[in-house]
Amino acid sequence: MAHHTRCLQVCLLVLRTYFNIQSNLIQCLQAVQRQCRRQRLRSRRQIALVIMRRRTSAVWSYPREHKWWDTIVPEFTPEQFSQNFRVSRESFEYICFRLKHVLERRNTNFRLCVPVKKRIAIALWKLATGNEYRSVSQLFGVGVSTVFNCVQDFCNAVIKVLLPVHIKFPDSKKLKEMADVFENRWNVPQCVGAIDGNHIPIIAPEKYPRDYFNRKGWHSIVMQAVVDGKGLFWDLCVGHPGSVHDARVLRESYLWKMLNDGHPLNQSKVHISGCDVGYYLIGDSAYPLQNWLMKPFPDTGRLTPQQQRFNLRLSSARSVVDSSFGRLKARWKCLLKRNDCKLEQIKKMVLTCCVLHNICEERDHFSEDLSAVHMYMQPPVQALIDHGEPEGTDVQAALLDYFNRQESGQ
Repeated sequence: MAHHTRCLQVCLLVLRTYFNIQSNLIQCLQAVQRQCRRQRLRSRRQIALVIMRRRTSAVWSYPREHKWWDTIVPEFTPEQFSQNFRVSRESFEYICFRLKHVLERRNTNFRLCVPVKKRIAIALWKLATGNEYRSVSQLFGVGVSTVFNCVQDFCNAVIKVLLPVHIKFPDSKKLKEMADVFENRWNVPQCVGAIDGNHIPIIAPEKYPRDYFNRKGWHSIVMQAVVDGKGLFWDLCVGHPGSVHDARVLRESYLWKMLNDGHPLNQSKVHISGCDVGYYLIGDSAYPLQNWLMKPFPDTGRLTPQQQRFNLRLSSARSVVDSSFGRLKARWKCLLKRNDCKLEQIKKMVLTCCVLHNICEERDHFSEDLSAVHMYMQPPVQALIDHGEPEGTDVQAALLDYFNRQESGQ
């Protein structure tokens, strides 16, 4: 009996061992099958991706001509590059370096992204020529939507990254330098800028089109700008409808609020003809007289010789802002014609062009025959009559006396 029991135990042990071995073998076979299945799927995916990369698909990529950008532009001389893209190669590289982290895109499995330099070149070409998106698309060998996205992304990047660097309110040291430029060039002491408005042509917007209809008979938005003695913009206000008076644009701008609240231009005063004169801007007769804003005497036909001399001196110094507008539009011709863009995008394009203007004026030599540039005739100046004795009368009188003393040699 004990012998039979022992035999049964041995048989059970052998069977258990056999079943364990079989179970392990089955698990190993299943693991190998799963691994083989994964490898087959991975291989199929890789083969499919290779085929898709090699295949020219009408759905994902339309065959386009890239010869102009890839082979002709690299052969441009420095002069040809500046004439076509309105910036020197050095300024172009500077812009690319500053905006690379914002504009760079990644390649995908379906298409290669447009390189940063080409994206910036597309945007510069559009701003420099004002050509239609379709024309720019055919020239660079990209889609129309790609051109639109390049221009929009470039403008957003410039406003975000470069505008705070190149267009900002000057500090005390910079104010002193700007005042020296105006005094040395035009004999106007304590002046740190010239202010004026300029109309940018637009297509009549769907909402409130009559508000944008200016006195010259075309639709526009107003760009208010302050420039220093070298013609560089240091304050901008863009977007008011073309029918709005320059004085109202000024009063609704951040510049008006800042100068009236804290009056930063009043920090450093100079004693002139018995009056303490701080820094100030000069504008035309459309602006209100302020301690920080000088304007000519209204020409009623009864101006004294002294007042005429004062007006002439201010007009001579204020010409720098007209020259800046001319150079801005001569370089960036998209501002000369009615853009096929929405209103908000036009505002961004104007700001972008002003930033590029400062970069180019600081870094590049630019010579353009402004007489050959066709511009929309600007609406006439609407003189603003100051009633009573406005603020800034004493400063105006002191400068009047100072200019006439200089003329008489006293």
